[in-house]
Amino acid sequence: MAVDFKNYYRILGVDRKADDKTIKSAYRRLARKHHPDVAKGKDSADRFKEINEAYEVLSDPEKRRRYDSLGPDWQRYAQAPPGGPGGGGRVEYGGDIGDAGDFSEFFRSIFGDMTGRGASRGGGIRLEDLFQGGPSARGGDVQAGIEISLDEAFQGARKTFAMDVEEPCPTCHGSGHVKRQPCTACGGAGWQRARRQLDVKIPAGVKSDQRVRVAGEGAGAAGARGDLYLSVTVAPHPFFERKGDDIHLTLPVTTPEAALGATLEVPTLRGKVSMKIPPATSSGRTFRLPGYGMPRLKGGGAGDQLVVVRIVMPSDVTPAERELYEQLRTLRADNPRAYLG
Repeated sequence: MAVDFKNYYRILGVDRKADDKTIKSAYRRLARKHHPDVAKGKDSADRFKEINEAYEVLSDPEKRRRYDSLGPDWQRYAQAPPGGPGGGGRVEYGGDIGDAGDFSEFFRSIFGDMTGRGASRGGGIRLEDLFQGGPSARGGDVQAGIEISLDEAFQGARKTFAMDVEEPCPTCHGSGHVKRQPCTACGGAGWQRARRQLDVKIPAGVKSDQRVRVAGEGAGAAGARGDLYLSVTVAPHPFFERKGDDIHLTLPVTTPEAALGATLEVPTLRGKVSMKIPPATSSGRTFRLPGYGMPRLKGGGAGDQLVVVRIVMPSDVTPAERELYEQLRTLRADNPRAYLG
């Protein structure tokens, strides 16, 4: 009996270059539409078997590779003796695949030696499985944003928040029907908007635009949800600036402190620390505090804090101060650049 070539890509309505996500989405949409519990009649039942068979092949990397390599020439390869049509490596097709009775002769001829997950399933998928059960029923991933402070990024934090997500209707389990009638709970849509409370751990050292993955908190029903990806935004700090894993700080210093040297208290994300600046420190000079930067997400350790000196002048000058500055100007009159530092 002649067996026609089955175009699995056409059955699912996807391009040959479609990725796994596109194939899965097309499968779930068609399987819900043609499932025997929703669509009655032999044509729908046959169509449902075709859809399952196509997904069984295209969702499995090894089976898809074999299918793509054979294409319409599958019969010539399937009937070839050991050694293959070109006399190359050993090729084996045919044979028993156990519970594959619901799959076509075309499928068994090409994949008879591959007892994959679809063979044991035998195409018998429950409608609930499209939303709740099995690896093919995993819900979609969800993207969301979250803003944290620089202190929270430095220490790590736990954030509790509410998120609105689409979930299968608990009454009809996502089918949109109850006893062949439109579900009154969801209006036949099969999905409902629900609010979920989440408690998420934000790792220390996270940066803006990095994503935190929260497994099992995406779309779908419990036990088959996708993942939640939180895009992090670290809010600006009043006086700290982050550059990579380093923290930059501009430190105001008075003229006497810069000229004579001083021990100053410097704020860090760990708290205040003492730092000595030597005499004759110029504005713009940078001092490094090793290990006082942000924790590194990979490799351990932490960045540094860089302290940039900025000499500040008082808003008003008293007569006594003016007299002292006049004396300084006289002392440096022969070399003003040295005075300016």
